Amino acid sequence: MSVVLGYDESSGAARALRVAIEVAHAFDERLVLVYGAAAPGGMGEEYRSHQEAIRQVGRTALGRAVEAADAVGVPTTVEILDEKPAQALIEAATRHQARVIVVGSWGESPMRGALLGSTPHKLLHMSPIPVLCVPTDD
Repeated sequence: MSVVLGYDESSGAARALRVAIEVAHAFDERLVLVYGAAAPGGMGEEYRSHQEAIRQVGRTALGRAVEAADAVGVPTTVEILDEKPAQALIEAATRHQARVIVVGSWGESPMRGALLGSTPHKLLHMSPIPVLCVPTDD
């Protein structure tokens, strides 16, 4: 089994990283760090350059998350998937037989999340795997 974390260096993701590391450490499981890198649009030269820029942001963010997990001895796997975040997390969690998907929230209202389609809101409704939604430190 594993613990899957959606990580993007947002303020919500920072605390979610700490919680995901604690959960993975407590259950002696691998932490799977996931970044959904779907670029807007779907074709043309702009799409390819946007996609590569988004993937580079993901590599940088996940590299920092790996360092944090390494510091306490939690093994990691990194996945940058060309999917929207919620779908990327569900796919990775299924493949890695995740115990839980961990995501941060930005403190937005439930109505805003429902209307705009936040990743935590989508996961809570779509994921067959339990979701741990971690509030920000604020």
